Amino acid sequence: MAGTAVLPVAVFGCRPRVAGGVCFLEEQVVLHAAGAGCLRLHLQHKWHNFIPGTEKSRGVRALAVSPDRRFLAVSEAAGEQPVLAVYELSAERARRRKVLAAEELPVRQSVSLAFSPDSRLLAAATGPPEGHLACWLWEKQQLAATVRVQPAGDGPCQVSFNPQDNSQVCITGNGYFKLFKYSEGYLKQMNLQRGEPENYLCHAWLSKEEVLCGTDKGKLSLFETGELHWETSLEYRKPHRELAEDTTTKENESGLAFEENGLQQHSLPQISAVAAYSKGFACSPSPGVVLLFEKTKEKEVYKESQEVWLPQDQFSTEPKKSGRQDITCICFSPSEETMVVSTNKNQLYMFTMFSTKLVREKISYFAYMNFPLHSNSITGLDMCIWKPILATCSLDRSVRIWNYRRNTLELCKEYQEEAYTVSLHPTGLFCLVGFSDKLRFINLLYEDMRVFKELAVKKCRECSFSNGGHLFAAVNGNVIQIYSSITFENVTNLKGHTGKVHAVKWSADDTKFVSCDTHGAVCEWNLFTGKKESECVLKTCIYSSISLTYDAKIIFAVGSDRTLKEISKSSIQHEVPAHDVVYTTVAVSRSGRMIFVGTSLGTVRAMRYPLPLKKDFNEYQAHAGAVTKMTVTSDDQFLLTASEDGCIFIWKVHDKEGGEVKEQELEHAEEVLIMRSDIDEKNQAIQDLQVCVRDLQLESDYELHLKDMYCEGKIKALEENFTQEIESLKTKHQILEEEKEKWELQQQVQLSELMDKQAREVQRLESDSCKKLSMENEKYQELQVKSQKMEEEYEKQLHILEESKTKAVAELKEHYEKKLKHKSVLLVEAKENMRKQIEVHEEMEKQIYEEGDKEILELKNKYERQLLEEQESNTQLKGEIGVMNKRLNSLQKELKDRNRDIEEMRVEQQKLQGIIKSLEKDILALKTDIKDRTETILEKEKHIYDLKMKNQELQNFRFVLSSRIEEFKKQIESRESDIETMKKQISEMEEELEQFRKERTELKLNITHLQQKQRATAREVHREMEQKQHMETLIRRFKADLHNCVSSVSDSRKMKESIRELYTKYVHPSDMAEAQAEDADLRQQIKKQQEYNERHVAVLRKKAMKDKEMQHSAYMLIMKENVSLIKEINDLRQELRVANMHVHDLQSALRLYKKRKAVQDTAPSSELLSSPTVLRLNAEMEAEKIIEMQQLEIQYLRGQIQEKGQALNCQVQPLSVRNLPELNLGKSPKTQQH
Repeated sequence: MAGTAVLPVAVFGCRPRVAGGVCFLEEQVVLHAAGAGCLRLHLQHKWHNFIPGTEKSRGVRALAVSPDRRFLAVSEAAGEQPVLAVYELSAERARRRKVLAAEELPVRQSVSLAFSPDSRLLAAATGPPEGHLACWLWEKQQLAATVRVQPAGDGPCQVSFNPQDNSQVCITGNGYFKLFKYSEGYLKQMNLQRGEPENYLCHAWLSKEEVLCGTDKGKLSLFETGELHWETSLEYRKPHRELAEDTTTKENESGLAFEENGLQQHSLPQISAVAAYSKGFACSPSPGVVLLFEKTKEKEVYKESQEVWLPQDQFSTEPKKSGRQDITCICFSPSEETMVVSTNKNQLYMFTMFSTKLVREKISYFAYMNFPLHSNSITGLDMCIWKPILATCSLDRSVRIWNYRRNTLELCKEYQEEAYTVSLHPTGLFCLVGFSDKLRFINLLYEDMRVFKELAVKKCRECSFSNGGHLFAAVNGNVIQIYSSITFENVTNLKGHTGKVHAVKWSADDTKFVSCDTHGAVCEWNLFTGKKESECVLKTCIYSSISLTYDAKIIFAVGSDRTLKEISKSSIQHEVPAHDVVYTTVAVSRSGRMIFVGTSLGTVRAMRYPLPLKKDFNEYQAHAGAVTKMTVTSDDQFLLTASEDGCIFIWKVHDKEGGEVKEQELEHAEEVLIMRSDIDEKNQAIQDLQVCVRDLQLESDYELHLKDMYCEGKIKALEENFTQEIESLKTKHQILEEEKEKWELQQQVQLSELMDKQAREVQRLESDSCKKLSMENEKYQELQVKSQKMEEEYEKQLHILEESKTKAVAELKEHYEKKLKHKSVLLVEAKENMRKQIEVHEEMEKQIYEEGDKEILELKNKYERQLLEEQESNTQLKGEIGVMNKRLNSLQKELKDRNRDIEEMRVEQQKLQGIIKSLEKDILALKTDIKDRTETILEKEKHIYDLKMKNQELQNFRFVLSSRIEEFKKQIESRESDIETMKKQISEMEEELEQFRKERTELKLNITHLQQKQRATAREVHREMEQKQHMETLIRRFKADLHNCVSSVSDSRKMKESIRELYTKYVHPSDMAEAQAEDADLRQQIKKQQEYNERHVAVLRKKAMKDKEMQHSAYMLIMKENVSLIKEINDLRQELRVANMHVHDLQSALRLYKKRKAVQDTAPSSELLSSPTVLRLNAEMEAEKIIEMQQLEIQYLRGQIQEKGQALNCQVQPLSVRNLPELNLGKSPKTQQH
């Protein structure tokens, strides 16, 4: 075998429309279909583990994981025959355990799989037109049972086991919902389907007896033991963003009516996926949304609790469509903390079920499980030298940058046109992308891709940077254009191909260039001369890919003729056949020892150089479509492949014969490009955040100071309480110690008494035991004598029995020998009888066969007559059935009417019961009111006592408030000075703004004046220079011609002829035409100069607009600061008013306390003691008088506060108001009612 091997270490892609396509193996490990197999992915550590499919696999159709998560069942399309295989997942690399096949089943692919709870049985369902349900004992590769399930039409089909019963299976599809019981090799149907058949798209088991099904009309049906228990219909959901936009754009609805009619079929609800979890279930009724339902105790068994929407892709040109993907599969992690979904556009999303928020939001959004993936065929792939990144482009109109070391997506952007090819600059900072309209040179920024230059190359199917990065090639049909990557000038055009160019390659030193086309030509070009050096033409082959060795001496090419060709010196040196496969792409390692080839089946072949004559290569299953692009990294460590299925594979390269490829410790570049505007925005954001941090620090310091003061007061109170408790505990401890000493003395006395009793009992027990021992010894001696006598008797009996046994055995031998002789004679006689009976039996068989044929003919005639009679009776029965159906329909209508009447009566009964309950509640409320009124009378007495205690507290607070009022006045004076300084600063800033505006207008006028001057001077200089050059050339020519004329001065005729020639030469009517041509050239140059000046003016205008925006933003910041200062001033005024109100309330309370005390001193004490009823009446009257006095004082204080507020311009927030305890001045219930 070949000494070259590759191992997949990362896969970027997902296969859509797979039944059970996503599932959890562990809490952080997800398994999903990718390429021609399955991928195990760790969400946290980002490692990948690829499970390849069978040979010639075209992708996974369905998969299932066992409940113990040890086994994986996969249904694949491999060649002409489908494959059903089971893999073991316990090892690091999954290995195939069994492949299931049976002659009894038709050769059809399984569309749904499910394991039983004990993982012993595997259920497989095949799709239409001939649907079958099969149960396998997969460990024995034995088909346990099968049954035919005839669907009503096309559509998805799903099978599942009861999670708590190994023998119960559920299957749903278009027109059927069936439950089967597996027993003794048969599947027996348990339920009878009633009502109209519906198209069930999916189902899930909620409990041992409950199955939830979803239909294509948005209906959820809950079946309990096969009978319909609960049903609800879901509406088509739109994202809340779209609903808001729809309300604002109702005016444009008439213009978009045609488009809405075209999309009407997508606006119908259908349950595309369902999954159960401990609290309820999740389902998807419309594209882009998953609804979570939780179980309730009401009539509605399940109630919607949350909506989870797919996010809009910000890199997409149509973000709305990116959030409206069909959800095909839902799964939950073992702990139910994470939900993962897959969509029809190859994307995977995740959602954390239990967030840290106390209140769960009604509407939430998914996040990408790792990153967005390609959703269509990949058309371009390239890597660079400086960084461990690769670039891909796809027919999904996106360009993506991947990191194959970290297994992450670096950049992603979607464009309006399809991308056909991509090439990365060696530095990894730029890339070329060929679109349908133009070739774009793109800068790879820190978080974006920015088009720097556009070249007019339409439908560029291939482009490539040189290894040095200073040049790049672009294919334009059958012409290869070479550009400079610095000046973007077209350096050369390589012409010579007759067909469209499919692939190009640069040599390592960038001196040579190789290309291939559709007409079978492989050309080698010299870039110094721009000419073709060599050519190899094979017209029967359409080349698709080529590759070069490092020294550029050997070319490897693949094409439509199913061979790998080695080309050197303009001829094919060697050909390797592909064996019934088409090679689509080829790549050569930098060392030249390893060659990799991609095929049309998606496999990758690795072989060594020199190319083998026999079938000597390693083939690896990877992609589910043809491999479109392939490349090897510059250090020969990794092989990168892309395919039509939208998947990217990263392979680790191993050289078995030459040893493993040594990892060269390359220091990859970490530099990135970034726009200056982005830096400015981030700096501005940092400054804003720093300001916010400072404000928050000040607020937190102030709050901490207040908390410290509050805590100090609490600590003092707690210290006093604790000291009191400690003293009380000490006294209790002394009391307990005294009690302990008393108990110890009592226990010692009791112990001494118990010890004496125990000593007496021990003596008594010893004497009793001695007597018992002597008695037992005597009994033991008597028993020994008896045992000796018994042994002698038993020996005699055994001797007698042995003698009798020998005699009986001899007699039995003689008896059985006689019997054997008699039986042998009987056997001989029986054999003769058997032979005679066999002869008689053969004769009987002949007679029976003859009679059977006659009877068969008679029965045939009878049954044919019966068939005719039954057909006639069937026609009669059909007519009767039609009549019965009409009667049934009428009876059903009557039943419905009666049910409606019953329901109406029930509703009326419920209403009457509600009225009765409400009346009972009113009675209870009246009773409680009576109790409350009695309690309020008692509370009034307590209230009067509390007022007395609070008056004492108010006297204490009076001194504190007087000191704090003085502090507030000082703070008000300081804040007033600060406000005056801020007003001065605002006036200065406004003056500066006016100066900036004036300077700006002056600069604009200067710019326009200078531009006009520049244009006029440029035109004049240009005209004078041209005239000067023209005159100089004419003078030179004229001098030369004059010199020639002077030589013929002696001959007059020659002199005349030469002068005439001079006249005709320099004075000619064609001079006018030449002047006009020169004027045209001058006009072209003037136009160029005008365009240049217009560009310069546009740049200046942009700068002026930026300056204007900067000035406007500065002015807006100043205005915002002014507004915030005014708000703070108003807040401070309000807080001062509140403080003044609080002070006056306290003063009024003190006055009331003094008056109340004077009244109490005048009242006689004997009357109060003798008549409690009179005291309670006086207390109520006094409370009402107090309230009236308080109301008068509040009105007086409010007037004073308004006068002081008008006098003061700036107030200060009190610092210690929050430390004061609130006063609970009680009011009588009568005043509360007023």
